[in-house]
Amino acid sequence: MQAEIHDHAYMHAHGIEHTHEHGHSHTHSHEHTKAVLNRLSRAIGHLQSVRNMVEEGRDCSEVLIQIAAVRSAIDNTGKLILQDHLKHCIVEAAAEGDQQAIEDLCQAIDKYMK
Repeated sequence: MQAEIHDHAYMHAHGIEHTHEHGHSHTHSHEHTKAVLNRLSRAIGHLQSVRNMVEEGRDCSEVLIQIAAVRSAIDNTGKLILQDHLKHCIVEAAAEGDQQAIEDLCQAIDKYMK
């Protein structure tokens, strides 16, 4: 039987244990995966609406308001991912003494907050 190869997002979504390229290994199972995917789908739809508004020559004020809504949706999605990551992955990584996972989180937060 041939081994199945899945991408990183699939493994996260299905709680499949895997090793990251930076070397730590723990199970990624999040209780809000479906909510995150739904929020991302909505944000993508809103962003497409922004594109359509620009193509149609809609009022700049309306476009800016819609862009603000997209940014807010993305930020709220990021907060949900961070909460899940802290409650599950980081708790598990800390219990295993996985300092690399904590360092990776610190770097990710730094990039996210820029």
